[in-house]
Amino acid sequence: MNVYYRFMRIKDSNKKEAIYRATITLLNKIGFSDISMSKIAEEAEVSPSTIYVYFENKDDMMVKVYKNAKEKLSNKMFAGYGNDLPIRSSFELITRNYIRFVLENKEEFLFMEQFNNSPYVNFLDKSDIELLFQPLHDLMANGKKQRVVKNVEDSLLFAHIETPIFELAKRSFRGQFTFTEENIESLVNMSWDAIKG
Repeated sequence: MNVYYRFMRIKDSNKKEAIYRATITLLNKIGFSDISMSKIAEEAEVSPSTIYVYFENKDDMMVKVYKNAKEKLSNKMFAGYGNDLPIRSSFELITRNYIRFVLENKEEFLFMEQFNNSPYVNFLDKSDIELLFQPLHDLMANGKKQRVVKNVEDSLLFAHIETPIFELAKRSFRGQFTFTEENIESLVNMSWDAIKG
């Protein structure tokens, strides 16, 4: 009996992940306006009723898919991070992890970009997302305390970290830029120069 239930949980988890993947794939192909639960079910190879086991409705599904993508980003960004590292080393580790995630997860990156510019962003509890990136807020707070990071709002600091990565990633996907080790090193240094105290 125990073995059966463990198998069912794994199977259900796989179905949920298939629905996440199908949603992201379809949204990147056809956009928010043309997507439907039935199209997602077909792409995920599940019955439409299966989707409603995991999601209340389309709005709920979009928000949960976005949160799932953000959780994956957070896990990647803070892999190997610890409070024992110096501020500058921590910044470089997190920034490099961020770049690696974007390059390895193009579909998620493009989906998150679309989501952030869609009406669905209004259904999002932003405090849930903020919690996923609390280590970065803590790092900036420690950097300000040690006077190695500019004493300004975190949003201003993050603009100098995220925006260059986003813009260069989009150019990379269009074949207009290559993330060589030299370019990544330059990007990390330039972002650090922009936020350092």
